[in-house]
Formats: sequence, structure tokens, C-alpha cells
Amino acid sequence: MTDPIQLTADLIRCPSVTPEEGGALVLLERLLSGAGFDCTRVDRGGIANLFARWGEKGHARSFGFNGHTDVVPVGDEAAWTMPPFGAEIRDGVMYGRGATDMKSGVAAFAAAAVDFVCDTPPDGAIILTITGDEEADALDGTTALLDYMDQAGERMSACLVGEPTCPNRMGEMIKIGRRGSMTAWFTVTGVQGHSAYPHRAKNPLPAMARLMDRLASHELDRGTDHFDASTLAVVTMDTGNPATNVIPAQCSGTVNIRFNDQHSGASLSDWLRAEAARVAEEFGVEVDIRIKISGESFLTPPGDLSNLVAQAVEAETGVQPELSTTGGTSDARFIKSHCPVVEFGLVGRTMHQVDECVEVAQIEQLKAIYARILRDYFA
Repeated sequence: MTDPIQLTADLIRCPSVTPEEGGALVLLERLLSGAGFDCTRVDRGGIANLFARWGEKGHARSFGFNGHTDVVPVGDEAAWTMPPFGAEIRDGVMYGRGATDMKSGVAAFAAAAVDFVCDTPPDGAIILTITGDEEADALDGTTALLDYMDQAGERMSACLVGEPTCPNRMGEMIKIGRRGSMTAWFTVTGVQGHSAYPHRAKNPLPAMARLMDRLASHELDRGTDHFDASTLAVVTMDTGNPATNVIPAQCSGTVNIRFNDQHSGASLSDWLRAEAARVAEEFGVEVDIRIKISGESFLTPPGDLSNLVAQAVEAETGVQPELSTTGGTSDARFIKSHCPVVEFGLVGRTMHQVDECVEVAQIEQLKAIYARILRDYFA
């Protein structure tokens, strides 16, 4: 049997801080190849990615797992009480960067897949897509793997992303969708002048304040059956002006929007531009805007896939999971255009924190859940 705890430790000891591969994908490729998986490195833009398939290419029944081996930086290493890449175990808890997010998840589904194809070869295919570019811009990670699959005629019928999904207790939450995410940067330009003679200047600050207030005060929606209400947060306003007797010529402001499936990135972009144009006309200033859409909202409606995962979770944990769309973005936002996708993984309380850690018992439990999902899917 493939030990997911040892595999998690081996992966943590690979210092794969984005964009470094750190040896993690090399280790996984060796494991999967030895179990009969056809492995292909899909590197792009300096990012390492791994595609692995067991079974016939293009099979009508192909279950996929997706995850990442890249991790966020350690930060202040002196603040760690355990070595960040040591994978040391103390009182049943393994410590290290990526212990929760998400080398344990990758280890669990890789171990479950290896044991499953060796013990009971299924009538179908199992596909693993593992990226080294989830924690950064995600431009050359799962998107590169999906591009490769399209070109090579590879297909997943359904996919499970192994991100940590449980807030406090193992088994309590499955993600069936995610909110969209976008950021808008505004620059308001007026005319610089002396603060004692404001009529000779054109102050950009009141315009920016009005714009930010209108955006933040606007009710985007009141939520849906599966999503909370969309939110807009003003995250910064800056002038860089140290003087008290100078009206600056320019200031900037930034907002971040997390939106549900009542909106699209395009519709919200149109609204932001309209509000900016309105303020520009009212105050007689110029307002420039730059927008980045990190991902659209999506929903995999409750059905066969979520039922499959929920039944396996309850069977192994005794907990009936909630179907949720909360949290930030994940690579499921790319996979949703390829096949139905849900997310299930460990308790994520310590992800990205100093002394990130995972209970080793949870790793075994997660492997058992993934193994049951495979058995039930191919039954």
C-alpha cells in the first residue's frame, strides 16, 4: 500500500515555492510511472506541470484529480517553531509549508489512485493533473494542462480538486462552485495647485472619494440559492503626497470584487467604467481604469458528482458535508469549462500560516475517501 503520510513528508521536503519545481513533480512522476501511469511533463512559461493517465486514452469513463505542489513563501523563517521544509511530526501533527495547502491532498489522491489501479484495475481511465503554478498568477499551470489535453485528445468525465475545503472539522464541506474574482485600479488626474488657492487647482481627491463611496455603497445583489451576496471592497487609496500645502495632481484607488453567478466579469466591468465616467464628468477630472478578471463565478449543480463525493465523505467520516460556494478562487475555475468539477480536501485552518501543519490521521482519512470515490465511480 502506498503510504500517503510518507509521500506528504517527501513532498514537503521539496522546496517548491512558486515558480520552483523543487523536485516534487519529479518524485510524483516516478511514483505514478512505476504504477503504470503514462506521464507527460507539460511545462510552460517556466512552470512545471505533470499530466498522468492510467487506462485507455479517450475512454468514456475517466475520473480526474487536480492539485498543485507549489507553495507560498515561508515568510519570516525565524518565526517558525519547526523547520518549514522538514516535515517533522510532533504529537500526531506534521509541520511544513504545504502540509495543508496542498501537498497532503496531492499525496492522498496520488496514493489512492496508485493503489486502486494496482489492486482493482478499473474499466476506464484515471487522470491526474498536477501543477506548479496555483499560488501565483496561474497563467501557465492548470490552464497549460487543459490546453495540452485539448490538443492531445485527452478528456476527464468528472474532476475532483483536492484543495482544503473544511473550515474546522474533517468532512464538513464540499465546494460545488466558486465566486468570481476581479480587481479594478483607478487613477484620477486633476490639476496640481496651492492648497490656499483651491480654485486654481482641480483636486482629484474628492472625485476619488466620491467614486469609491459609490462603488462600496452599491448593493450588487442579495445572494442566490447557492451563493452569498457579491461583495466589493475598497482595498487602497493613495496620493503619495507628503505636503500639506499642495493639492496633488493625481491619486489612485483599488477595489476587489467577489461576485456570484448573477454577474460576469464583463457586466461588472461595464458598470465600473460607467461609474468612473460619471464621476469624471461631475468633477471635471480624468479617470482611467484598469481591470483584471481573475476568474468567473461557476456552479456545478448538486447531482451525481456531488452525491458521489458526499456519500464517500460521510461513509469515511460519519459527517454529512455541506455543499458550499464560499472562499476564494481555485483552479476549479479553469476546469469547470472542461468537465463537471467539485472540490474536497482537508481542514484548512493553517494554510499559508507560520507553522502550517496537518494531522497525520487526516491524511490517511483523506486517502480513504478518495479511494472510496474511485471504487464507487467505477463500480
